[in-house]
Amino acid sequence: MPSALSRRHLLRGLTAASALAALTPVLSACGGESDAATTTDAAGTVTIGRLSNGAAKETSLKVAEVKSISALLPDAVRKRGTLVVGSGSLPSGNPPLGYIGDDQKTLTGSEPDFGRLVAAVLGLKPEVSNSTWENLFIGIDSGKVDVAISNVTVTEERKKKYEFASYRKDDLAFEVPKDSDWNFDGDYRSLAGKTVTVGNGTNQEKILLEWKAKLAEEGKDLTVKYYQETNSLYLALTSGKVDAYFGPNPSLSYHATKTAGTPNATRIAGQFSGAGETLQGLIAATAKKGSGLAEPLAAAINHLIENGQYAQWLKAWNLSAEAVEKSEVDPPGLPLDNS
Repeated sequence: MPSALSRRHLLRGLTAASALAALTPVLSACGGESDAATTTDAAGTVTIGRLSNGAAKETSLKVAEVKSISALLPDAVRKRGTLVVGSGSLPSGNPPLGYIGDDQKTLTGSEPDFGRLVAAVLGLKPEVSNSTWENLFIGIDSGKVDVAISNVTVTEERKKKYEFASYRKDDLAFEVPKDSDWNFDGDYRSLAGKTVTVGNGTNQEKILLEWKAKLAEEGKDLTVKYYQETNSLYLALTSGKVDAYFGPNPSLSYHATKTAGTPNATRIAGQFSGAGETLQGLIAATAKKGSGLAEPLAAAINHLIENGQYAQWLKAWNLSAEAVEKSEVDPPGLPLDNS
């Protein structure tokens, strides 16, 4: 996802009216591109991991409508028969969460796939609308999007406008060369003497610099390095100039999957909550506050968890480490001073 700084900069450059006007062509233009990836297969079957360019194992899952859960839907949505799922994957995508597949035109990714699974439990036809991250929220606000399933973190600030049904941990991770013997055990002291690269202006940088300050107080060093380009970052990692890369777990897991079996293979060496050490950050399906969607969404997600399709979805996309035990409606989010 774009940095908070870039999001704020873009939003300042748009009036509410012009942003809303810009949303309609974005959503409609991308809807046609997404049809192949967002149409459920033969009755009761949803195929995930299509066109993933090696990021996922294509898997067909049996998922049927659960009448007791679909009965919880707001009347307007149930009668319409569709669930408009928002994906904020424009312009360049965010593998493995949402990106253009190996046919160079179809939206694929773990998040659109999950939207299809949830829609199947609700007995609704999924319609995935791809937009920029900023327009994703404008789509919810305007009613053009029912629910965003696009790596949205639950925050107390967002709760002022939206309701949530959690479905995945919001975790950061350390990526190291495959032959490295270092692992992060959750204790910042294990970083003493290491050189770590991180994205400038990111939440993970904030956490890493806090650890660096703690180590300095203990008379220990942690070197933090920055690279402007991803290729330069990974060259530094594989050449030994840095010991680890600290970033969002899905992106790092995707890279580790793609490099498996190559001379530059990497692995995940440990994870840490994106909300810090006192709170497990959560990713959630996000709907307009008061829409009445959070409860049926959570019920559908819990049905998928209880019946095994949820675990199969995560496994197919190599994201099993981000599994939650259950979906919660409006769980604790990042506090207002860290939202």
